[in-house]
Amino acid sequence: MSWKRFARDLHDGRIEQICILSDVERMESQVEELKQLVTDGADALSAKSKKDRFDEQSWDSLKSSPLYEVLREYKDVLPDGIPAELPQDKGVQHENDLVPGTKYCVTRQ
Repeated sequence: MSWKRFARDLHDGRIEQICILSDVERMESQVEELKQLVTDGADALSAKSKKDRFDEQSWDSLKSSPLYEVLREYKDVLPDGIPAELPQDKGVQHENDLVPGTKYCVTRQ
């Protein structure tokens, strides 16, 4: 059975039940490997001192980065300081027709 036919039959309700066979031992070993990777990563991060992480983000390390020239080209895009609060809502509403002639879409925040 092709995947397209399987998906169509599943969607149309012709297939009532699916049984998935899995290799539990293999899955358990993969879980253990992932746990080991996570704990090793946490140990490696805690082994780095705060000063080392700060030094990696210094201006000198940025200048040695291959992205330095691109960042200099677009340096006027972002402000020098971080604003203390969000800008005031101007009440501007936008309407974009994703498909011409369709009804509007309402999003709630």
